[in-house]
Amino acid sequence: MTRTQKHSPRARIAVAASAAAVAATVWGVTTLLPAGADHSAHDGASASSATPADGKPGATPAPSTAVPESIAHASEAGGDAVNITIDDGPDPRWTPKVLDVLAKYDVKAVFCMIGPQAQAHPDLVKQVVAAGHRLCDHTMDHDTTMAKKPVPYQEAQILDAKKLIEEAAGGAAEVEYYRAPGGAFTPDSRRIAAAAGMRPLGWNVDTKDFGKPGTAAIVANVKREIGNGPTVLFHDGGGDRSQTVAALDQVLAWLKDEGRPTGFPVRTAP
Repeated sequence: MTRTQKHSPRARIAVAASAAAVAATVWGVTTLLPAGADHSAHDGASASSATPADGKPGATPAPSTAVPESIAHASEAGGDAVNITIDDGPDPRWTPKVLDVLAKYDVKAVFCMIGPQAQAHPDLVKQVVAAGHRLCDHTMDHDTTMAKKPVPYQEAQILDAKKLIEEAAGGAAEVEYYRAPGGAFTPDSRRIAAAAGMRPLGWNVDTKDFGKPGTAAIVANVKREIGNGPTVLFHDGGGDRSQTVAALDQVLAWLKDEGRPTGFPVRTAP
């Protein structure tokens, strides 16, 4: 027996041990990688969290419903349909005016409501529902830093608001969507919303109406960005929304002239 043959079993054992150590190291690095930012907030791709909240208190179990965790942009009506969404209300002065414009063009919208606002104005929530519009959860406090907060905090912001909005509706409708303040979705917030039956809802066209740039500028923003996708963001809360009301009227007239129908954002998987 040669020297090489004599030591080959030992060599094979050493190689096997080395391979196992490398595999263990790779596995360890993979499991320790941070989750990072929720990049799907801008492209609508699914980015589900791989860990079930890491045993944090208040964690919501994985969704058992058909509502996906990915962020919705597409319209249920398909084709070139446009989704109108209204944020930050309800507001006793501006929500009725927005409702009047929508009724003028027979357009249905999604109203993303702040929980305490809905609680303070249940009559407006009921008007929104009675007119055939859908409800969306926009959290308790519109905290745009919510994405950096602990999971139990995110859960309370989302689920407490949902409860208040549905109570204000008087059992007439469910909250069907969730929109993160400032679009700052996280894998956890999307998971919590989907588990509660709410589809995470993004937007493609930011009208910039919140900053009151003027009615003409708001309309121009819509026309310029409508190629980005079907979901358009307006506001009925957060101050004087007279420019929004006027711009919404002009935008809906333009969409009608263009032959663009309107619809609701998708809620379930294709």
